[in-house]
Amino acid sequence: MGPKRILQVVTIMNRGGLETMLMNYYRQVDRSKIQFDFMVHRQERGDYDDEIEELGGKIYRMLPIKPGNYRKYLKDLERFFKDNNQYQVVHSHINENSGFVLKAANKIGVPCRIAHSHLADLKFDYKYPFRVYGRLNLKSSFTHRFACSKRAGEWLFGKKYNKEVKILNNAVDTNRFKYDESIRKQYRNELGIANKIVIGHVGRFNPQKNHRFLIDIFKEVNQKNPDTVLLLIGDGYLKLQIEEKVRQFKLSNSVIFLGLRDDIPELMQAMDLFLFPSLFEGLPVVLVEAQASGLRCITSTGVTEEANITKKVEFLELSEGSLKWAEIILNGNFNREDNQEFLIKKGYDTSANVKVLEEFYLAY
Repeated sequence: MGPKRILQVVTIMNRGGLETMLMNYYRQVDRSKIQFDFMVHRQERGDYDDEIEELGGKIYRMLPIKPGNYRKYLKDLERFFKDNNQYQVVHSHINENSGFVLKAANKIGVPCRIAHSHLADLKFDYKYPFRVYGRLNLKSSFTHRFACSKRAGEWLFGKKYNKEVKILNNAVDTNRFKYDESIRKQYRNELGIANKIVIGHVGRFNPQKNHRFLIDIFKEVNQKNPDTVLLLIGDGYLKLQIEEKVRQFKLSNSVIFLGLRDDIPELMQAMDLFLFPSLFEGLPVVLVEAQASGLRCITSTGVTEEANITKKVEFLELSEGSLKWAEIILNGNFNREDNQEFLIKKGYDTSANVKVLEEFYLAY
């Protein structure tokens, strides 16, 4: 008969937060009982596609969800579920757009349809009216509400449904992030930063991650202490603009662009501080990873306080300005702490949480 196949619905399986979280669970789930398949909304291959296929997953490619595509997209969805009626569980991670997929799944009688919120407090932009439409369209399409945090659940479903939202922690493999002095020395030597104070950031180069302000902060830090280095890990359409800003600030010798990497745990060993001035977030996986590696973390208040698992994350208002952020960075210490047992106890280790998810899926 084979394992039960679960359809995970995403935009593209690149190395973003929710995608990394999904892969954390996928690697540890009992694949003799459960297999993940993926519906993606990009034609190009994602960073995790090779691994998904090696683990036995199927990848289905759909049109991007855009107003001009709605009619064709909905027809394609109906055709997809008629041709692929084996799924008893459809787990959608595309926030307000989940309604499109889950309504189509409902038409063919899929019994478990999960709408999963991964974002919170989105700012007004040209997409905002479509997000409002998407949230209205979401109603009555799902059987279960999931979220990565309370605030993310409130954003997508409304506060009155708090008790009905299942919080699925953005868990990580804490063993991979446990501090290792030998790895730290190896990576710092390889990067040529052995004697530096190393500030790190992991995130896509898009407006949400606020790289422009991040560079403003680091400029102030570096002026006060030239023995500082900034590691930027990730890719995105704003990367060229940020590289240009670094050149304008004459920081090219102190800012290292590392691109997309699959060795985030090791790179975090090389850091002394994790900096995360996002405009908004749900509960970012990368901040859980940073805490798992024992790093001092400074983040904006655009990140939900639920992300402060260890109660040691420092929150600052963006309005306080880059100079204030720099002073707080340099006035604190850079000591490492072993947070593994604490994160396991708080439910942020994948190996413990995967059993709960398995039981949920197998109930259908």
